[in-house]
Amino acid sequence: MGCGEGMTRSPNDQMAKQLLKRTHHRSDFVIPSSLDIRHSSLQSRLIATDAQLTELLKKIDVADRVAIDTEADSLHCYREKLCLLQISVPAAAGVVEAGRDLETASGNRDQRSWLQHDAIVDPLADLDLEPLRQVLETREIVLHGADYDLRMLRRGLNLIAHQIFDTMIAARLLGIREFSLAALVKRHFGLELPKGSQKANWAKRPLPARMAEYAINDVRYLLPLAEKLEAELDRYQRRDWLRQSCQRVVEQAAVTRVRKQDEFWRIRGSGLLRGRAAAVLRALWQWREREAEMADRPPFHILQNEKLLSAAVGFASGSVPDYKHFSSRRRQAFREAARIALTAPESDWPVLPRRFGTRPTAEMVRCMEELRQRRDDAAEELGLEPSFIAPRGTLEAIATDHTRAAPLLVPWQRELLGITT
Repeated sequence: MGCGEGMTRSPNDQMAKQLLKRTHHRSDFVIPSSLDIRHSSLQSRLIATDAQLTELLKKIDVADRVAIDTEADSLHCYREKLCLLQISVPAAAGVVEAGRDLETASGNRDQRSWLQHDAIVDPLADLDLEPLRQVLETREIVLHGADYDLRMLRRGLNLIAHQIFDTMIAARLLGIREFSLAALVKRHFGLELPKGSQKANWAKRPLPARMAEYAINDVRYLLPLAEKLEAELDRYQRRDWLRQSCQRVVEQAAVTRVRKQDEFWRIRGSGLLRGRAAAVLRALWQWREREAEMADRPPFHILQNEKLLSAAVGFASGSVPDYKHFSSRRRQAFREAARIALTAPESDWPVLPRRFGTRPTAEMVRCMEELRQRRDDAAEELGLEPSFIAPRGTLEAIATDHTRAAPLLVPWQRELLGITT
């Protein structure tokens, strides 16, 4: 089917044009805040008993929206696990006025207090988390960069979220270029989030106070931030765009990612290796997995990918790579894995996957250029990043096969590209 079929401007072109004109200059979107976020936090204690959890459940039960963040130990063990679940729940009082207007550099603004309960649940404690899963599944969950957290919630709680508000997606829908949580908190609340625990071992108990504070900071601003972003989305009539995008994230996170067994060892740079060197790399990757599992450490703690690649090349060229941090047992197993691969018959060497593709036709090229132009025009009018509307690879896929538009793009993205089917 040609590019013009199913990818032409809809009869509602006039409405689409009006949408494009409801724009704002992205550099103007700054909302200084005098919001005082008052927390009833857990301080340095974790919720580690069923009695404590029951009290938290009572607070969640009367809330429609709950903010969540997670911490895992992927940098410190072989099999990643959920170690912390940070939760913010709006207090029954919600947002209250806290005095007269304050004169600031940005003008007169109401000073308000946002009341909320912040808590840290310890999934590693002897807790019955099923009641928590049940109550959270019926709430709207506010997250930032939701994909990873949703997968950790599924793994740790068997929780399948049904409605989410992703503050990162919301910010990008408003044309905000610096959309990390730290950048958004600074932008909207004038606060610098402390750093220092990004690579910490979250399975450590007792949890140090500084780590608990770091963890809470990742969730305590999400509820008021969501309210601010929501108001702006309503102002520019993009709330439904957020709903569509968040629903796609929920759907994708619910799908188990499956890779073929022979793809795991194909790390970055492995595509440059052929024959015996590729066989050695595969054998060394398998050796590293065994070592990492035995030591309960991430594979990169055993040997980093770059060194794994260079070791495979070295063995294949006749040298014997060595590393000082290896124990004698590990060194022997390392060399034995390489030796077996080096003596394996050619029939056992990995076969480089063939790339099946077709040379783009003139029609595909024309269609791709038309889609790119529509995307860039819309991005300019709306103050959005072009790649957020549709990455180049997505445009190429749709230009090749228009039926891929629906699984690759949500309705608002397709509408901006003029794709009607």
